[in-house]
Amino acid sequence: MKDLEGKSAIVTGSSRGIGLATTNQLLGLGMKVAGWSRSGTQIQNPNFIDIKCDISIEEEVKRAYNSSQEAIGIPFSLVNNAGLGYSYSLEETPVEIWDKMFAINVRGLYLCTRAVLPDMKSAGKGHIINISSIAGNMGIEMMSGYCGTKHAVRGISHSLYKEVRNFGVKVSCIYPGSVQTNFFDEIDSVQANENMMQPNDIASSIVHMLTSSPNYHHVDLEIRPLQPKGKKT
Repeated sequence: MKDLEGKSAIVTGSSRGIGLATTNQLLGLGMKVAGWSRSGTQIQNPNFIDIKCDISIEEEVKRAYNSSQEAIGIPFSLVNNAGLGYSYSLEETPVEIWDKMFAINVRGLYLCTRAVLPDMKSAGKGHIINISSIAGNMGIEMMSGYCGTKHAVRGISHSLYKEVRNFGVKVSCIYPGSVQTNFFDEIDSVQANENMMQPNDIASSIVHMLTSSPNYHHVDLEIRPLQPKGKKT
């Protein structure tokens, strides 16, 4: 797609799920991509750089951004995808689990966004896409901590787009319903299944956002599987 060819992007949580699908689609459209993840991303492509990074640690984010700039230049897009969730009642949530979710889902998003903003504002263009969840629009029993982090992503996204829109920088927030990924490995009450959306579905929505005209801005996009329990028989 000519709109994206030659542009660059940073994708966090690039090693699997939505992040991996997004990275592959962007590379397929001719973008240069820096994939940030804690475990490393197994992609062989001359336009891809794999950067190991714990996004909750400020110095690691600074290092990752400097390495990304050297390899692919100033990013046109940042996809804040990295995140995790655990299922507990609030009173039974271990403090370390609560802190871990907020460290990755909220602090990490903040640190990554803060890293790219000065260059995007100077360039007069850029697009930050934050992956929240339907849990960012509602409460879910036994997931108060996770919902809290995703409500935070929504609030940050809404505030930030108003801060940077006059610099030509877009901020969009996506709220996916259930997606067949490893996210559910930590949630005993839900089994990932083929009736859920696929990572490539979410990636296609990200591509659509990135190819929109400069004065056309997706603020929020909620997406869900049409038939989460499968077709009626």
